[in-house]
Amino acid sequence: MSRHLLSVDDLGRSGIDEMLELSSSFVEVTQREIPKVPALRGKTVASLFYEESTRTRLSFETAAKRLSADTMTFAISSSSVKKGESLRDTVQTIAALGVDAVVVRHRAAGAPHRIAGWIDASIINAGDGRHEHPTQALLDLLTLRRRLATTTFDGLRVAVVGDVRHSRVARSTVKALVAVGAEVTLVGPPTLLPESLAGWNCAVSHELDPLLPETDVVYLLRIQSERQDEALFPSLREYTTRYGLTAERAGRLKPDTVIMHPGPMNRGVEIAAEVADGPASIITEQVTNGVAVRMAVLWSLLGSGGSIA
Repeated sequence: MSRHLLSVDDLGRSGIDEMLELSSSFVEVTQREIPKVPALRGKTVASLFYEESTRTRLSFETAAKRLSADTMTFAISSSSVKKGESLRDTVQTIAALGVDAVVVRHRAAGAPHRIAGWIDASIINAGDGRHEHPTQALLDLLTLRRRLATTTFDGLRVAVVGDVRHSRVARSTVKALVAVGAEVTLVGPPTLLPESLAGWNCAVSHELDPLLPETDVVYLLRIQSERQDEALFPSLREYTTRYGLTAERAGRLKPDTVIMHPGPMNRGVEIAAEVADGPASIITEQVTNGVAVRMAVLWSLLGSGGSIA
């Protein structure tokens, strides 16, 4: 891996495979009675989140602490950003405190890339606007790999359902799935699918029902209302009627089909509560595996190449 992780494109298929192998090793660490190793002792990891986050922020902070790194959390609500401080001034101030890596989430696409050019620390993209969220893609693939007990995704049929247009998770996860050989279909109304499909390398369907009997993975996305400037479908009720994974629809899936969601979920809209909590769901496993993946990413960027133990 290079000095930063800004996009799934930074990895390629071989890089993804290597990160999944390393992440699997860190899963074992997280399952120990004392899930902590000294791999990054003396390193400092800063979290710079300009958007709200629960899973990603806590996951990165937990990962850093389990690697024995020091952590620094930047809170927008109590910072000089409220006084008009620029992004560049903020990150240069953080860098001056002596950090080794900065985990960045920002509403503007490309912000982590800009930051990588301003300071010497390693930059990890934790979500930038509608652009990408590469560690989510890695934890999704790790979760699939563990549930399906396989190291290959060639021919795996995945339906990504919902608000793909506004989803950075969709962009990263679809890129990663396609890179490792999965067959991906984007599903949703035209208004919620990408304006252009150039570079997506996957199929498109405006109907979910015909895909249910043959799909291996149903990956559901919430409606990203905070990134929409207009009404893109008549109502949530109609959306659920056509695209929600109801209990009835889930009953038409193959017995071994798995259900995923990056969170937060809107239960009763894109997924029924009983489906989210059912045996086919690996949603909580995604959260659990997020710590191991982020440990692997931090160690790859900051580790000296020694043992992780």
